[in-house]
Amino acid sequence: MIDLRSDTVTQPSASMRSAIAAAEVGDDVLGDDPTVNELQSRLATMLGKQAGLFVPSGTMSNAVAIRTHTSPGDEIITAADSHVYLYEGGGYAALSGCSIALVPTDRGIMAPEDVEQAIRKASGSLSHFPDGSLVCVENTANRGGGTVYPQPVLDRISEIAHDSGCSTHLDGARMFNAVVASGSDPARLASGYDSISICLSKGLGAPVGSVLLGSEEFIASAHRWRKLFGGGMRQAGVLAAAGLFALENNIERLADDHARALRLAEAVSALDGFSVDLDGVQTNMAYIGIEDGRSPQEIIDRLASHDVHLLSVDEHTLRAVTHLHVDDGDIDASIAAFSSIQTP
Repeated sequence: MIDLRSDTVTQPSASMRSAIAAAEVGDDVLGDDPTVNELQSRLATMLGKQAGLFVPSGTMSNAVAIRTHTSPGDEIITAADSHVYLYEGGGYAALSGCSIALVPTDRGIMAPEDVEQAIRKASGSLSHFPDGSLVCVENTANRGGGTVYPQPVLDRISEIAHDSGCSTHLDGARMFNAVVASGSDPARLASGYDSISICLSKGLGAPVGSVLLGSEEFIASAHRWRKLFGGGMRQAGVLAAAGLFALENNIERLADDHARALRLAEAVSALDGFSVDLDGVQTNMAYIGIEDGRSPQEIIDRLASHDVHLLSVDEHTLRAVTHLHVDDGDIDASIAAFSSIQTP
C-alpha cells in the first residue's frame, strides 16, 4: 500500500519502538516524568523559547495557546484557509469564546498589510468591535500546498501584531518542513512569535504528541488550560521518547520527502486531465487539480485499484503527501498509476 493520504499515517520504526520501550518515566501531571521534561526542554532550546508543554495533539496545542493568549469576547486573526479555522472543530469559539477575523491568502500565505487591516479593537468603536488580541500564522501552510512563509513576511506580521497590541502564535505543525525547505535556523524562524506549536506525529514520524512553546509565564498559564481541557497525562514519557527520537533522527530526512513530492507533482502535472501549481510545491505536499470533469472520488477509487491512496480537499482537488514511509519506488509506482488513469 502506497499511502499518500497524510504524513500522519507514519508508524514508529523498530528503533523508535525500542526508544519507547526503554523510556524512563514518571508522573507528568506531577511534573516528574524525566523524558517529557527532556523533550520540552530540548524543543524550547531549539526554538529559542524558555519553556515547553507536551500535549496529546496539535489541535489541543493550538486550543491551549488560544485560550492562554485570549479572553472570552476577543477576536483572533488568522488565514481564511488556516488549520485553526477549518479543521479544529470551532475550538476557538467553543473553548475560548473568541470570534475570528479571516485574512485572504496567496498560496496560504497572508500578506502583512491584510493582517493589519483585519485587526479590530473595541477601543474607539463605541464597543461595537471585539478586541483583536491574537494573530495566528500557520507555517507550513497546509491548504496553501505546504508553502513556506518567507522570513521577512513572518517578521513583518509579528511586528504589526505587537504594534497593535496583539500576541502572536505560530501553528508550526509542520514547522520543521519549513526549516528544512528554507534553510532557516528554527529559533530565527520562530523569533517573532510569543508561542509556537510543534507537531511530532506528522513528518517527524512519532505516533502521538505536540509541544507548545513560549515564555515561562505563558507555559505556566497554559499548563492550567491543558489540565482543564483534559490533556494531563501520567507516564507520558513513553510518548515523549518517540518525540525525542524523531528530533534526533527525522528532521534532515524531510528533504527527501520534499524532493519526492516535487517529482510526483512534476510528473502528474504533465499528464492529461491533471494540473499542479508547481510553484506551490515547496515541501511534502502536492495539490493535484482534476481538469477533465471527473469527481475526486472516481480518481481516488481508480488509484486505489493500483494500491495508491490519496484524499480529496474539495470537489476539484486531490492532495498527495509524502513521508518517511514513501520511497522512490513508491513515487515511481504512483506516477505509473496516475499515467494509467489520465484522460484518454
